[in-house]
Amino acid sequence: MLGQVREGVSVEAAAEAAIDALASLVDRRRTVVLTGAGISTESGIPDYRGPGTRARAKDPMRFAEFTRSPEGRARYWSRAMVGWPKFCAAVPNSGHLAVARMQAAGALGPLITQNVDGLHQRAGSEGALELHGSLHTVRCLECGGFEDRAGVQTRLCERNPAALASAGRIPELFETRPDGDAEPAVESHADFVVPECLRCGGVLKPDVVYFGENVPGWRVQQAYAWVDDAEVLLVVGSSLTVFSGYRFIRRAAELGRTIAIVNLGETRGDPYATLRVDAPAGAVLTGVAARLGVG
Repeated sequence: MLGQVREGVSVEAAAEAAIDALASLVDRRRTVVLTGAGISTESGIPDYRGPGTRARAKDPMRFAEFTRSPEGRARYWSRAMVGWPKFCAAVPNSGHLAVARMQAAGALGPLITQNVDGLHQRAGSEGALELHGSLHTVRCLECGGFEDRAGVQTRLCERNPAALASAGRIPELFETRPDGDAEPAVESHADFVVPECLRCGGVLKPDVVYFGENVPGWRVQQAYAWVDDAEVLLVVGSSLTVFSGYRFIRRAAELGRTIAIVNLGETRGDPYATLRVDAPAGAVLTGVAARLGVG
């Protein structure tokens, strides 16, 4: 693993060897890529299960709470109002850019991402399958209509000036969460006004898959089809703890596909991996791109 030093081998030499091995593994082979939150941490977006997570992240919003509890929705949207500016200001890092370059050059194939930040698309990756949806879009639970998240942010700020002013006085106390909201946010949600759907007045929800909610079947089937057609499954920045991503490791293993994992820390898929690289995604992917002649 990159970063681990065997006797008589320097860290630098181990790093180069791991990058060489990964480049050789995907070179001229049909490779599908599965990314998780770990590829976006270098852009300032935290993950749920990476190093330091236990001291940082709180429980994520769950589907049942959001749909059944007005208080839960007020709590989420108040935090989202505070966290959104920092979340949407994040820019693609070297890992996102390296994936996009390798895809454009034909060195990597389709991209499945568990992330909801849109950074792969901003880096230039086309046709990315957003397994869990996108925070940049909001959906009405009543009429099914969609709205841009930026418009909802405007209404949140207009209708909650007191909460916005309170949050603005102590922004250093707020920390962005993986869902794009902030913790903590306003002290009370009793008077917080949650915007309604402009079309029907229904409940608005970020167009993402919350914990306890199912990934749409068509996305799962598309991802399976890509894995079935690939020779290599490259996992980047995912602990594979949740089944939504782990299922594709299981599928690849059942089909006898080669599996490579780049992640800081252990993953649920490690027993199936031919190659396991324990290192930040940006440096590894940039190095692989260079080895493959994709500058």
